[in-house]
Amino acid sequence: MAEKIILHGMGSPNVIKAIIMLEECGLDYELNHVAVFNQEQFDPAFLKLNPLGKVPVLEDPALGIPLAESGAILLWLAEREGKFLPAAQPHRADVMQWLMIQMANVGPMMGQFTHFNLVPPGSQPYAHARYGAIAEKLNRVLDDRLRGREWVAGVDYSIADMATQPWAYYLERHGFDPAAHPALVAWRERIAARPAVQRALARANAAFSQVAEQTRKAASDEDLDRFFGRTEKVPVADYSIVRTMT
Repeated sequence: MAEKIILHGMGSPNVIKAIIMLEECGLDYELNHVAVFNQEQFDPAFLKLNPLGKVPVLEDPALGIPLAESGAILLWLAEREGKFLPAAQPHRADVMQWLMIQMANVGPMMGQFTHFNLVPPGSQPYAHARYGAIAEKLNRVLDDRLRGREWVAGVDYSIADMATQPWAYYLERHGFDPAAHPALVAWRERIAARPAVQRALARANAAFSQVAEQTRKAASDEDLDRFFGRTEKVPVADYSIVRTMT
């Protein structure tokens, strides 16, 4: 194990939420960029940290084992620091519920829709439409949930907010109208204004952005196939847009 807290990752929402939590807790930590487009997540050294070959992974001397899965990282840090996870019921259960909604629905479904947005229009019409409809529903559920309340769960800002907020920026990226989701946007910006969140984004940008852009642009077709999990059983897809994303 590392001698200090290290978070391995890149600039994805699942990594950002862990950085937000580290900043909200005021912890001393380092960020280690994992060049996923260059297959660093499949290096033997990284696979020892997470056999699934995915980021983020937290190394915390106070825990003693590498910890993968962003939701598990948030829960560990909340319990370690006694922050952002209510002790009293039903608020604790409410936060846990909305954390699980993010982990089981918002992240996976938004991620799938992002994936199908990367291939040229018409490549996967059914899949694109299906995940688009699910993403639209989830945005509506979140907007409805946040009407008349400040935070997504419980009565205070919590790990449920940290887990979900980075995904809320996909609203415009996926082509949805922010004006049609005023409560969701207001909540997103309320969290974005927190000093710890601003520090988290600055740290992530400094640690990840330049090197990630370089490795992404240099990724070969084989790199992209492996990154997106394409095998000989999956039809060839054009992922070239990845190299030109900004």
